[in-house]
Amino acid sequence: MNRLFTGVCALMGILVLAGCSSYRHHHGIMSAGKSEAYWQKGQQDMEGLINRTVQDPDKAKQVNVLVGEIIKEIKTSREQERAYHRDLYTLNASYTAMPDEFSKILNEANIQRMQSSAKILSLRFKMKDLMTADEWKTLTDKMLSYSSRYQHGESGTKTGY
Repeated sequence: MNRLFTGVCALMGILVLAGCSSYRHHHGIMSAGKSEAYWQKGQQDMEGLINRTVQDPDKAKQVNVLVGEIIKEIKTSREQERAYHRDLYTLNASYTAMPDEFSKILNEANIQRMQSSAKILSLRFKMKDLMTADEWKTLTDKMLSYSSRYQHGESGTKTGY
């Protein structure tokens, strides 16, 4: 089961970690300009890894399109997650808020998260199907190696997610 999610986790890890050097944390908020640069950097890094790994240029293009769809889904999911958090903060400020109001927001957020995860997983399998086993292993190994450069404060060798 761990190997099943390694590719998706590594992809998301690269996207999350790609902008670490220029990303400034402030309660999870970043300016619109930095945000777009962050996503573009992640997509460019993935495109470079894919183009160096996938031997068939047509398949590499198709894989890059799928990566673009994954990035779009991750961005959309993050925006939706922030909206649910804002709703919870607003509701929390209400002295008269009832438990079922919180449950409703949390349930909607969980459903959205599961739907997004399922879509990303489906796209991951489409990517895998376009690649050979050797290309897939090489790509995921490179992604893991790339993302491990951004692991701060961890000792030892990282062998998987």
